[in-house]
Amino acid sequence: MSQTNKPSASRRQFLKTSSALAAAGAVAGTVLSPSTSRAGYHVFGSDTIRVGVIGSGGRGSGAMADALNAQSGNVEVTAVGDLFADRPEGALGGLKERYKDRIKVTTDTTFIGFDAYKKVLETDCQIVILATPPGFRPLHFEAAVAAGKGVFMEKPVAVDPPGVQRVLRATEEAKKKGLPVQVGLQRRHERAYMETIQRLKDGIIGDVIAARVYWNQGFLWVAGRRPEQTELEYQIRNWLYFNWLSGDHLVEQHIHNLDVINWLMDDYPVKAEGMGGRQVRTGPQHGEIFDHHAIEYTYANGAKMFSQCRQIAGCWNEVEEYVHCTKGYAHISAGRIYDLSGKEIFRSDGSRGGHGQEHVDMYADLARGLIPNEGEYGAKSTMTAILGRMSTYSGKSIRWDDAMKSERKLADVDAMTSLQSEAPVKPLENGEYEIPVPGAGWEKVLDWNPDKRG
Repeated sequence: MSQTNKPSASRRQFLKTSSALAAAGAVAGTVLSPSTSRAGYHVFGSDTIRVGVIGSGGRGSGAMADALNAQSGNVEVTAVGDLFADRPEGALGGLKERYKDRIKVTTDTTFIGFDAYKKVLETDCQIVILATPPGFRPLHFEAAVAAGKGVFMEKPVAVDPPGVQRVLRATEEAKKKGLPVQVGLQRRHERAYMETIQRLKDGIIGDVIAARVYWNQGFLWVAGRRPEQTELEYQIRNWLYFNWLSGDHLVEQHIHNLDVINWLMDDYPVKAEGMGGRQVRTGPQHGEIFDHHAIEYTYANGAKMFSQCRQIAGCWNEVEEYVHCTKGYAHISAGRIYDLSGKEIFRSDGSRGGHGQEHVDMYADLARGLIPNEGEYGAKSTMTAILGRMSTYSGKSIRWDDAMKSERKLADVDAMTSLQSEAPVKPLENGEYEIPVPGAGWEKVLDWNPDKRG
């Protein structure tokens, strides 16, 4: 991951770093993120960082606040773009009260529509936050890198294999240009996770045999259909429930748990077998996604990851990660490690709060002359979740190498120019959406027959 470009500017302070560096050094000897050293390189040429935002919904406004909190006085939000005119005002209203003159967005730097991302990238912002529904992420990330912007992008970074490949290509281009890339897989920045994962990697309880990961919870919000909406607007407003926008909750949400085990393993699964369906959320308001999945992932060394995710009310809930090793087991998310007798042999007192810490870490890296780039693991953990969805939707055993070669795009978002554009998914005559049927209709979710690939 080394850079060959020689720095063209002498070292000057990028940010005021005292508090950020103290936080960044909380885990001695730990590499905060895959970063490229640019000793003596002054990244943007100013001690004040101008941030643009593409997507100003709940996560976009949250990421804005996290960025503003990460560097008191050194970050300004200067431009916002969104598909919907009602979003930016709502997102900025509360932030203006709290951060006052650090919200520099004006009517001239507020952009609406499918081309709003282009207009944000044409401004003088230096870092852009990408927080639209994930289906748009590869397009926006690629454009941001081409425009020479640093990027903080929310997870997942794609919803299909072609999108993952697009993100991987743009990640390599960002490395060549020396642009920071941060991905919102915040567990990698929580000190409790960092300490626990490091102890496990050091072999405190031997080799990994199996892991168990869960994101089981109740229902989430539903955006009701309004008579004046086009089908495309309805789907985007209700984006959680359409695969071309969210990838299913397996991809949009469960990615966090899957990423923790990939991090521990320093690897990605070679295959997945799973099952899932729609048991409770069966109405058209819940689009086309499943409400539960269970997947067995296999890594190259034979270790297994057993995965569950569910969004059904009235059931037991758990959002955790566990690992079982040759000499003990660990409750990773709790920061606790046990020997085979059940005796606790390690407990982390490290901090949590990853949403804010990931921004602190990015600016701290830059201040030290490092260019963080998390694009590769962000893309490959996204692909891990997509691999699982392919297995549950088709009912087939899906190999990573085959899945990565898939050319099946869920939507051509590049071609969308207005809310009058054709929606990628269309309701049936009864108003419902076609749902994948495992074992019967693999061709609906794959572009090959896995039974003929050996």
